[in-house]
Amino acid sequence: MTPDIWMILAFAGLLIAGVPVAFSLALSGAVGIVLGLSPDMLATLGTNTYNSIAKYPLIAIPLFILTGLIFERAGVALRLVRFAQALIGPRHGGLALVAVLVCMIMGGMSGSGPADAAAVAMVMLPSMTKAGYPKPFSATLIAASASTAILIPPSVALILYSIVVPGVDLRALFAAGLFPGILAGLALLVPAMLVAKRYGWEGTPVDGAEKLTVRGTFREALPALFAPVLILGGLRSGLFTPTEAAVVAVAYGAVVGLFLTRELTLRDVWELLGEAAIISGVVMLIIALAGIFAWSGTMLGTFRHLAEWIISLTDNGVLLLILVMLAVLVAGMLLDAISIYLIMMPILIPVMQHFEWNPVWFGILLAMNIAIGQFTPPVAVNLMVTTEVAKIRLEHTIGWALLFVVAMGCALALVAIFPSIALWLPTVLGYNV
Repeated sequence: MTPDIWMILAFAGLLIAGVPVAFSLALSGAVGIVLGLSPDMLATLGTNTYNSIAKYPLIAIPLFILTGLIFERAGVALRLVRFAQALIGPRHGGLALVAVLVCMIMGGMSGSGPADAAAVAMVMLPSMTKAGYPKPFSATLIAASASTAILIPPSVALILYSIVVPGVDLRALFAAGLFPGILAGLALLVPAMLVAKRYGWEGTPVDGAEKLTVRGTFREALPALFAPVLILGGLRSGLFTPTEAAVVAVAYGAVVGLFLTRELTLRDVWELLGEAAIISGVVMLIIALAGIFAWSGTMLGTFRHLAEWIISLTDNGVLLLILVMLAVLVAGMLLDAISIYLIMMPILIPVMQHFEWNPVWFGILLAMNIAIGQFTPPVAVNLMVTTEVAKIRLEHTIGWALLFVVAMGCALALVAIFPSIALWLPTVLGYNV
């Protein structure tokens, strides 16, 4: 067998053996270097590791992670829930609608599905359970709705995609993700409302919400609602770059938590800095060690060979796009978004260029597919978070998860068939698509 095949087999074997993704990438890359190049080339490991993370746009990732943690601790989710509940009122499926809307708004602050899922689940699950919603349904709905955070800007996954794929404007990606993210949320809402009506689940107000008015709750929720406007408005106006937007988001979140909601203390900020550092460290470790795998695969021609093999499967671009989407869906059920981008994009970029797929549109399709994987067992990172909060087993949610997979799959199909859903807004805003 050739060295590149040994490298791929080593990576697959390490994953099956339970080795963390970051170290599986590094070790399999080292195998490729030793067998295909020269043991002396192992001296490049340090350089490749450093070069992988020595990129200015990556600064935005830990900052947006910190933003999500700050807004979660600042009591923003509860205020958004109260506003949405007052706006919608008690009705069949009312709390399901609230859960979806709040997840989408929170996604516009954190850019992270698991963080979004944790914040909303802590607030919504007790209320939904009290209103008669089964815990497996509630946990799955929140997990699926939180997956829209990967689409609605700012998105950590889209930031990484803009770095991995050369020449893609991050502002165009952010704009392109907005309408598909809303479409995905609406697609989840339809079956949720139908099921709630079918079983007569009545949305009862959260604690004390029956005494709150729309005006009063809107005033409390206004700082949270303004956060996405600040980020996207600043990007559109050119006031700051995407990386600078992350700094602004952190500062704004701290002001909201410390002085407006007053649920955040300086001690909390210090703790959140440590928590964000740990999460960011995991992300950056994956990115850094993936650099070894990427360099080895490039030098050996592994990615080129795999891309040529994929292209040779069929001349039909539509059929191949379907096959790629299915492959990404399977990967999304097993791996996190960052790992998928780092592993698959070196292979998919030549395929995308061969069939002349728009890179912004293709990036949104990948993000929607990965979003589905975030609530699809066996791994389902979002679902793991919500089931832990609900104190139920993951397998209890499989039936509901499949329902929402079909719903979001329909939204994905619409974006694939009608690219203008994703490309219209960045085109109107004058971004390079």
